[in-house]
Amino acid sequence: MTNSRSSVLFSLFFGLFFTSLTFGQLAFKFSNANQKKQRVKFQLINNLIIIPVELNGKELKFILDSGVNKTILFNLSQNDSVGLNNVERVELRGLGGNRSVEALISKKNRVKVGKMVNENENVYVILKDYFDLSGKMGKTIHGIIGFSLLRNFILKINYNNKTIDFYNAKYYKPNPCRKCETLPLEFYRNKPFINATVRLNDDPKKDTAVKLLIDTGGSDAIWLFEDTKPEIKSPKKYFTDILGEGLSGTIYGKRARLNRFTIASFDLKSPTVSYLDTTTTRNARRFKERNGSIGGEVLKRFIVWLDYPNRQLILKKNADFSKPFNYNMSGLDIVYSGKILVREENMAEIKDPFNQSIPNQNSVRFVASFSYKFRQSFRIKNVVPDSPADRAGLQKDDLILRINGRPSYEFKLGQILYKFQEKPYKKIKLLIQRRGRKMRFEFFLEKRV
Repeated sequence: MTNSRSSVLFSLFFGLFFTSLTFGQLAFKFSNANQKKQRVKFQLINNLIIIPVELNGKELKFILDSGVNKTILFNLSQNDSVGLNNVERVELRGLGGNRSVEALISKKNRVKVGKMVNENENVYVILKDYFDLSGKMGKTIHGIIGFSLLRNFILKINYNNKTIDFYNAKYYKPNPCRKCETLPLEFYRNKPFINATVRLNDDPKKDTAVKLLIDTGGSDAIWLFEDTKPEIKSPKKYFTDILGEGLSGTIYGKRARLNRFTIASFDLKSPTVSYLDTTTTRNARRFKERNGSIGGEVLKRFIVWLDYPNRQLILKKNADFSKPFNYNMSGLDIVYSGKILVREENMAEIKDPFNQSIPNQNSVRFVASFSYKFRQSFRIKNVVPDSPADRAGLQKDDLILRINGRPSYEFKLGQILYKFQEKPYKKIKLLIQRRGRKMRFEFFLEKRV
């Protein structure tokens, strides 16, 4: 048994900081060494890239995360039955607390993405999904994959088309791109970093140089770590918000806005930013030069070439570049909560041949019968203190039945979250169930920064 201590943190939807013993392993390569390109379609959920991954012959769903240097499996059910090889026990400890959890490391696994394969992949297995990631995504997510899949290929990530082209570095010939910008990548523990500048709202005339992790596994726009530079500290105007989940519970941070964020020659106006304190980011700060992260809310505004072999990042603006940066203005953290049995009305219609005087009103609709079906449900996982939802009286574990008059099962989780980001002062009406009792609440979305 191995008793190596590791640390892990998921952000909302999450970035992962993972330190552990390092075991030698191979990287992915094309099964046909002469193959030049592989296109992989992905799902984009809450700014995160979800790709199909085959682990020892079992098809699973993983997040592609440039912010991790390990492959991690954390959501296996009895139906998944993945065979894992050469298993040893390890211990993981949550950031910001003393709670530790049992996990496994499995060596020499066969992992396949399209026609790219690694015959010797190490996989860390968290025995329980402490982060409720599938609940937060509204879809079963089995794990995360990062460096071993990225290290040998040149990736072209098209967020609008939801495709990734993996190019064989041996045959890749870049096409000239007049509107592209190329930035050098710096690596620390196999994670990619770039230089950028931020203009803080408390000092709107001064640019501050920052070194940021390129984090495709983080859904936020920008994270800044407090006090990594004298200028990077809590702004005057912010509010406390939920940023994610750790092994020790919910992670909170300070949500605010920057005056401007500049990467290469691209200027992004008034992006959202989250400030994290020393306790939350203790392990992430081991790279002393790091000031924070860039996540999916920024990256999705570009076509992104992630080129590990040549240590460079290439960006080109896409159609979403100038869209405003929004955030959840409700204070509600909503998650998928499984299936519930719902009674639905079956409507019937009778034509009235004698009522012809008014067009479209010569029929009568009525409830002919009822049927019962299993539908998806959503519940409130957390409520931000002093938020509009909190002041309205909503509580953790309330089951959401209707949203603005529509049954909640008619929505996808992403559609619900979008409703909370649409515009300030929008009225939200919820019918919820609390301990068997149905209750109605309403509040207005509130722009706090």
